[in-house]
Amino acid sequence: MTTSSTLASFIFFSTLVLCLCVPSGSSSEIELQAQCLKVPASQFAGSMRTIIGIIQDVVSVIQNFGGFFNDFRLTNAVSDCLDLLDFSTDELSLSMSASENPKGSKSNGTGDLSYDLRTWLGAALVNQDTCTDGFEGTDSILQSLVAGGLNQITSMVQELLDKVDPSTKYESRENTFNGTNRDENGTFPPWVKHQDRKLLVVNGVTPDVVVAADGTGNFTKIMDAVEEVPNYSMRRFIIYIKKGVYNEQVEIKKKKWNVMMVGDGIGATIISGNRNVIDGWTTFRSATFGVSGRGFIARDITFENTAGPQKHQAVALRCDSDLSVFFRCEFRGYQDTLYTHTMRQFYRECRISGTIDFIFGDAAAVFQNCQILAKRGLPNQKNTITAQGRKDPYQPTGYSIQFCNITADTDLLPYVKSTYTYLGRPWKNYSRTVFLQNYISDGIRPEGWLEWNGDVYLDTLYYAEYSNYGPGAGLANRVKWPGYHILNSTAQANNFTVSQFIKGNLWLPTTGVRYTSGLEV
Repeated sequence: MTTSSTLASFIFFSTLVLCLCVPSGSSSEIELQAQCLKVPASQFAGSMRTIIGIIQDVVSVIQNFGGFFNDFRLTNAVSDCLDLLDFSTDELSLSMSASENPKGSKSNGTGDLSYDLRTWLGAALVNQDTCTDGFEGTDSILQSLVAGGLNQITSMVQELLDKVDPSTKYESRENTFNGTNRDENGTFPPWVKHQDRKLLVVNGVTPDVVVAADGTGNFTKIMDAVEEVPNYSMRRFIIYIKKGVYNEQVEIKKKKWNVMMVGDGIGATIISGNRNVIDGWTTFRSATFGVSGRGFIARDITFENTAGPQKHQAVALRCDSDLSVFFRCEFRGYQDTLYTHTMRQFYRECRISGTIDFIFGDAAAVFQNCQILAKRGLPNQKNTITAQGRKDPYQPTGYSIQFCNITADTDLLPYVKSTYTYLGRPWKNYSRTVFLQNYISDGIRPEGWLEWNGDVYLDTLYYAEYSNYGPGAGLANRVKWPGYHILNSTAQANNFTVSQFIKGNLWLPTTGVRYTSGLEV
């Protein structure tokens, strides 16, 4: 744990420096090392070193005391915290490196330094809360032992986040794309190696390994194939998973970069599990499939959690993978189906179903051309599609849902009048979710949105709708909360498009996925 002297050493100077953002390759960039910070880079980096030291103190406490408790749920909570604090250390180290060497940071992000820093620091902000959440339902003194340290880390990261100028960009020319749906005729950012370019744009793929439940591949288990992925690889490693049901928990750790998994289609290649909170797993650890390694791509796969509504939180997929893509995938579950925990994510032509908060987390995520289906849960249960968890106004996170079909699944259709379904509810203070140009069925309640607990967060959330259609898209009876907005101009709506909200033109072309960068199809 930390001492008061450690806290005293963490002092932000009041002197502001100009945010100097210039195009890559200019003499000004080389001479000035543009920062996009409100404080000197040396101070910014020094603060992160201090926080990393505090994280190490908290980790030491968890490791020293975590083994003394013979409790399944608590053991899972301890494992969560160790992983999550490790994530925070990486995200702070990445931010520190980028602030000290802005030009070099392009190899790890989009090239927009302000956006990258706010993304990584925003993720480091979330991890401590997730750690704390894991202790719910336990009677351990360990939570109280580490609570002060976790709160201190969160507070200090929050201060750092405030020191990044959100109004400017550090964006290199070679990382800038104009237009939509770039394909093999497009260009690539410098971090994509030449030998990968052909691989990423051809219609077919040449897998590195094949997984087949029937024994006709290199492996019968997906995790055996994941073990073959080299650590920190800049080369795309492709795992082809043949049709079949794979009953296993899959975890792609943070060291496994640039993994691509290709299945035989929705409902054909199925990764299935049934972990859940009622049986002693934490929400974080309940995921059938968890991915942390950056640059993950999945295509033509179903991820499911079969625990059912009576088991409460039961995640099908959890994602912390920065710059990740899910194309033509399905996510099946009930409560908490899809956990978009942190970082930048893109979902295209996917099918997502569930009941309570079935798309949740604090990623910056865009969903395009997806089917979003509310299911029938427990009696008298209300459905909420989203529960976005943004907790600080400087985080660039939130959900943008565009060109999707939002309706009731077949099991709910006979009960849409008695089972209320809402577009979302605010999980954290600055919850942010925007629906753009979607079809919304009459399965959605006229008021559209549901409060979390009375009037909590209704002033600070940001919920908006723009140009939706269908019987459930009417705005006359929508909520009147201060944080709810009806967008009437394209200028407002453009802020939540792929090109603006997740800077998709800077990184999606390299993945080969179809996407629309703006409001026009």
